[in-house]
Amino acid sequence: MEDNTHKQLNNLVYSCMDQKQRSSEQVVLEHSLGYIISGEVHFQTADGVTVLKENTIGMIRKNQLVKSVKVPPPGGVFKSLNIFITREFLQRYAAENRIAPVGKYTGEPMMELSPDPFLKGYFDSLIPYFDHGMAIPQTLADIKTKEAVELILRGRPKLSEFLFDFSEPYKIDLEAYMAKNYMFNIPMAQFARLTGRSLASFKRDFEKIFKTSPGQWLQQKRLSEAHYLISKKGRKPSDVYLDVGFENLSHFSYTFKKAFGVAPSMV
Repeated sequence: MEDNTHKQLNNLVYSCMDQKQRSSEQVVLEHSLGYIISGEVHFQTADGVTVLKENTIGMIRKNQLVKSVKVPPPGGVFKSLNIFITREFLQRYAAENRIAPVGKYTGEPMMELSPDPFLKGYFDSLIPYFDHGMAIPQTLADIKTKEAVELILRGRPKLSEFLFDFSEPYKIDLEAYMAKNYMFNIPMAQFARLTGRSLASFKRDFEKIFKTSPGQWLQQKRLSEAHYLISKKGRKPSDVYLDVGFENLSHFSYTFKKAFGVAPSMV
């Protein structure tokens, strides 16, 4: 089915919807700069929920696990603009502008930027392309991406480390990472990459630590959390299954009943 709520021109994405909508994407692979035109967006990470309200501009760093829900204002529509700033583009920009290598970024992976009329004006300049369905050729997309980078750095030189840290995810504590991020429904290869491993070494390390396969562990962990939320917190199955990492309610209900001997609605 065609998605009429999102329009994409190169690395620019415009969203417009009149009903609350949960994003199907749960991993941010490239830096994202976004402007909430109307409504608000709720970002859920392993560390909690961050809300960006109307007329705010924020950034999300690459390689982040995020669940987002876009919420229209009462009687209105949610609108936002996002630009994805790729590693490839930033490497070219750094070379052209002789930006020295930076250390590994250790700051916040998600942030709201202080009010900035120049950045707001930048996003306002993009809206006519989407309103009139005008294609943006790659040369123009590169110009607008360069403008975004320079406006981000204007008055915020410390964000150079945010943008120009080109290191790949390094090998981290697998047990701690999975305990915090099991509820994100992403391919196993993505879990491997985000923990600094090949898929083969991820599976090998995982089974050494957890004494079971990643697939079996994830299912058991998600089911246990769902059972707790339903039985102890009074949550409805229809409100829980996506939060714990299942894709659809019918599969969740079948798997839950098979594990616990009772349908989730009967707990």
